[in-house]
Amino acid sequence: MQRFASDTFTSSYITTIGVDFITKTIELEGKKVKLQIWDTAGQERFRSITSSYYRGSQGMMVVYDVTDSESFASVEGWFQRIQDMGEKNVKVLLVGNKCDTVFDRKITTVQGEALAQKYNASFIETSALNSTNVSEAFHQLSSLMLNNH
Repeated sequence: MQRFASDTFTSSYITTIGVDFITKTIELEGKKVKLQIWDTAGQERFRSITSSYYRGSQGMMVVYDVTDSESFASVEGWFQRIQDMGEKNVKVLLVGNKCDTVFDRKITTVQGEALAQKYNASFIETSALNSTNVSEAFHQLSSLMLNNH
């Protein structure tokens, strides 16, 4: 989110506690679109707080770390919560982050694509470090949401 909002990266990123929020206006299909982006904590202890943000959301990104098998394993739980608590027609984008890491990668692109397909979600890989596909991910999800109305 930081890379998209301010085009910066810090290696000393602090994990979200509770919820973080930004607003960003983008141009999409010739229209100005104002995005309200909520970054919710992934830890179990914040589930009661973060689940309230599912309601009313038109689009969601589920982000995992391609170098972390546990991160990928938690994705199914996120999809289940979205199905249980999210809006009926919510658009979901599965994002594999840290695609710049070649030697530390544990989750293949094919695995990510297969999981996204299983839950009828779109898929993209990004790198916050070098900005690969970060803007594209937000534009892709925004386009899905715009075309859903």
